[in-house]
Amino acid sequence: MNRRPRLHIFVLIDALGWQFVEGREFLCDLLPYRVPLRTVLGYSSGAIPSILSGLPPAQNGHWNLYYFDPESSPFRWLRHLLFLPDRVLDNRITRKLLKEMGRRVLGLGPLFECCVSPQILPWFNWIEKRDLYRPGGISGASSIFDLLEKDGIPYCVYSYREMDDEKIIEQARHDLEAGKASFFFLYLSEMDMFLHMHRRDDQQLGHCLDWYAAELRDVFCLAQWLDPEASFTIVSDHGMTPVEHHYDLVQEVESLGFRMPRDYLAVYDSTMARFWFFDEGARKAIRERLTSLTCGRILDPNELKRLGVFFPDSRYGEVIFLLHPGWLLSRSDFNGHGWSPVGMHGYHPDDPDSDAIFLSNHEPSVTVRTISDVFQCMEEAVMDR
Repeated sequence: MNRRPRLHIFVLIDALGWQFVEGREFLCDLLPYRVPLRTVLGYSSGAIPSILSGLPPAQNGHWNLYYFDPESSPFRWLRHLLFLPDRVLDNRITRKLLKEMGRRVLGLGPLFECCVSPQILPWFNWIEKRDLYRPGGISGASSIFDLLEKDGIPYCVYSYREMDDEKIIEQARHDLEAGKASFFFLYLSEMDMFLHMHRRDDQQLGHCLDWYAAELRDVFCLAQWLDPEASFTIVSDHGMTPVEHHYDLVQEVESLGFRMPRDYLAVYDSTMARFWFFDEGARKAIRERLTSLTCGRILDPNELKRLGVFFPDSRYGEVIFLLHPGWLLSRSDFNGHGWSPVGMHGYHPDDPDSDAIFLSNHEPSVTVRTISDVFQCMEEAVMDR
């Protein structure tokens, strides 16, 4: 008689760092195996594909959302309109039109956002064209969902693309009771925004963690009732660092007098700026200015290789400037006016506040030190039939 496949449940809580669960009674009785995980440099756009594929960005191809691709940019036709003044080419209405065009016409997927100025958009492509939580979602590697599909294993996956965290947990309980699958993956994303805005409020954080603990406890207890040997694991992609200082890097670079896209290109994110150069004078001057700043530093190629984010073709940047932990760019391409978080991620993985989590009801057979190691645990679960 064939035994029923063992239940395996993996929950990814965005931004729930080790600093928030260490020393707290967050499901300690149910999940006694608890270790911090080193994250990857960058944001969820690089961290989550590393979790799902077991490979660093340099191998799976996913790091930042925008990458330099002038020959295949879906917006290269915009170069013919660069004669238009800024007020016509770059405004709220134009960006909204480009966003909808990218999503509905150009095949960039339902999450595409026109984050950079339309003046430089024709030199860039968008990496997350497919749903990461479906087979084929990662462009340069197989994911856990490709493996599940290949082996014909019933699975359920939930993300913000379909519903909010509360509904995800509710739907997972329903699907567990119905016996729909033996492998469950829940991506709960709302903790990220909560921590951006309440990183310093320990009381509110406690209430938030209590809610997640109660809801997930119900899921775990139901799974154990259905299968006493069920495995339950909670992980995260990165932590959240308190913001202490702000710096206007955009103004600093623009004050040098060089122009985009004639002399250089720059993409500014909350904690990182990436540059490409077409003029040696611009390269020299901008590098010198960046080197003189005390809020961050340029990452050299050897360090990028050690961090698993070096791309020989420089698609993600010829020069990458990273802010020190606690610093935030006061202006960036990915955040609108009035964005003033008290917590941020995207710093160097050496930053203790950036550590992710691994909490489980059983000790894994493999050593887990980084977020990429989570893939091996999921892979073992797939093979446990």
